[in-house]
Amino acid sequence: MAPERVLAEMAHVGVEATEFGPDGFLPESAEDKAATLRRHGLKAVGGFVPVVLHDPTHDPAPEVDQALDAFVAAGGDVLVLSANSGQDGYDSRPELTEEGWQAMFANLDNLAALAWSRGVRACLHPHVGTMVETAEDVQRVLAGSSIPLCLDTGHLMIGGADPVAIAQAHGDRVVHVHAKDVDAALARRVQAGELSYQAAVAQGLYTALGQGDVDFQAIVEALDAAGFDGYYVMEQDTILPEEPQGDGHLLDVKASVAYLRSLAPQA
Repeated sequence: MAPERVLAEMAHVGVEATEFGPDGFLPESAEDKAATLRRHGLKAVGGFVPVVLHDPTHDPAPEVDQALDAFVAAGGDVLVLSANSGQDGYDSRPELTEEGWQAMFANLDNLAALAWSRGVRACLHPHVGTMVETAEDVQRVLAGSSIPLCLDTGHLMIGGADPVAIAQAHGDRVVHVHAKDVDAALARRVQAGELSYQAAVAQGLYTALGQGDVDFQAIVEALDAAGFDGYYVMEQDTILPEEPQGDGHLLDVKASVAYLRSLAPQA
């Protein structure tokens, strides 16, 4: 869908800020990205940047530094890093060696320092099909690196982790949230290898917030208790066979906005 349509619809349903989206969604130059968001009355949050972190021969700093140009120009202050597997898609990933883990830890700490030097907070996003996917992966990163965490409620659940338990135990490490709700039955089929991740998304793996199996009430309470002051970025990944006509596709977005706001701590 064209960014002008998407951004206008976001503003229409009451969304006030946004990440940059995938490469190519917004204009290439940092200044044009900022201008496009301003035109729709949207504040820049920052964005998702997948990079290879586990290869000891590869330095991801130059590409991350280039991405930070857009963050600084648009006022986005959260760099959401993903540990790219180096393969296409998210249906498989290679086995990570101990050398690879140590390279990843060093890169995460270095990139967090680089981002902070430019006024941006970096965090790691556990993601299906990347080098940080499972509950064990997340625990290794929390122990081996000082980088904060992007709590993606959907990817954590699909990877076999408990997002509530992580929020309760490590709320002080969470600086950013990707709020996804999940059909747990489909997630179990992905975990068992019965269904590819992409096929599950096409079948409705992600639901509107409050209509799946993620306990957002417990997550919001745990993060509030930990002093969380970041964004809850609503995400409902889907696969559209064609551009939707009318506004039926906005029903889930409106429901998600209303549900998430209903959980906000009352002043």
